[in-house]
This record gives sequence, structure tokens and C-alpha cells, in this order.
Amino acid sequence: MEDLPYVDTHDVLVPAPRDRVWSALESSLAGVVGGRGSLLTKVLGTSPPSGFGVASRVEGERLELAGRHRFSRYRLVFDLTPAPSGGTRLSATTHAVFPGPQGAAYRFVVIGLGPHVLATRRMLASVARRAVGSS
Repeated sequence: MEDLPYVDTHDVLVPAPRDRVWSALESSLAGVVGGRGSLLTKVLGTSPPSGFGVASRVEGERLELAGRHRFSRYRLVFDLTPAPSGGTRLSATTHAVFPGPQGAAYRFVVIGLGPHVLATRRMLASVARRAVGSS
């Protein structure tokens, strides 16, 4: 596995057991992993076509996705840990490299202007809603 620079980590406390959060995570990501991709992923030239593939998986604990495109190589790691107060802490950690001037410009737009943070937080919130709603 390529060692990529750390970008950020976001997390959410989900008031549900880890197995339910894991199930919600997998169903939330079903369309993202292994799909055909969107117009944006086609323009970026992503590999795999959907933008993300499963790089490693530890049932109920950790799911690591990876991908690449013209301007970046990236990894998104989801970790599920028991929360001291009950429930499950779900975190998403991003690692990425943005080579060359085009990569730097892409990083500014995606990371610097905030869409990455919004998308990551939205994804975590969606998983949390799914996990709580499945009780």
C-alpha cells in the first residue's frame, strides 16, 4: 500500500452498536465502491471507474478505500471503535497526494475551498442516520 500524506480526520458518535454501524457503512458505500462512476469520475479519469475500490477490510472494524485520477492518489479509511459512553465512534481519515501544478490546483479547490470536508461529513452523517434508523 502506498504511503500517502495525511489530509484530515472527521468522526461522529453513532448511538448504535458497531455491527449496525458497519452494516450501514457498507450499504451507504455500495454505490461508491465498484460502480460505473459518474460524469465527474469519467472526466477525472478515475481508477477504479467509480473513484474508490476496497483496499482492505476488517469486518466490523475498518474499511479502507483507495483510488486515483489525473490529479491525485488517495485513500479513505473508515474506523469503527466502541465509544466510552456507548454506541460507536465512526471516523473517516483521508490521505492523499496531489502531484504537479494541476494537482496543487485541484487540492486548493477540493481541500482548500471545503467540498471535501462537506462531502466527508455528509457521508458520516448518512451512515449514522442509517445505523440509528435500522434499530
